[in-house]
Amino acid sequence: MQASLIVLGLLLLAVILLIGIYNKLVTYRNRYKNAFAQIDVQLKRRYELIPNLVETAKAYLKHERETLEAVITARNTAMQVSSAAAGSNLGASQVQAVAGAESALSGALGKLFALSESYPDLKANQNMMQLTEELTSTENKISFARQGFNDSVTVYNTEIEKFPANTIASFFSFKPTALLEIENKQERESVRVSF
Repeated sequence: MQASLIVLGLLLLAVILLIGIYNKLVTYRNRYKNAFAQIDVQLKRRYELIPNLVETAKAYLKHERETLEAVITARNTAMQVSSAAAGSNLGASQVQAVAGAESALSGALGKLFALSESYPDLKANQNMMQLTEELTSTENKISFARQGFNDSVTVYNTEIEKFPANTIASFFSFKPTALLEIENKQERESVRVSF
């Protein structure tokens, strides 16, 4: 009788331990998804600013239509990829797709800002200066949100690799996710906005 109570107690303790580990994994997964949602909020703000920026620049950059179109195309692609990632289970491939699309957008914006340096009237435009300031602020917020996301992903990925959590993670299909990294060294810098 006493031996069966001890076995039952150990079994109950094991079940409680498994439930605790599972709940911790769910918590960490939800934290990194929330951190990605915070990035998404800032990216949407960025996407809203870009058409205004392009419209303001159009009057001054009439001969630079290709650059303006590249910015709009990159923005639209980044919006689609970000929306698809936000609506998905947010695996490593979605995170990498977002990073790639955002890198392309940053590159296009960088070209626009470098080109605008040649137009003093554009640099002095009040609307352009305001949009530039808002974009700079948004870029900073995106950087902080990415850092929070990467911190959350690191905690999650570490937890699903540790024993005994790795067994439970494998059984319940908790998969590692990718950090939001930028591979091109030039793209590691935020868009330089200077007017």
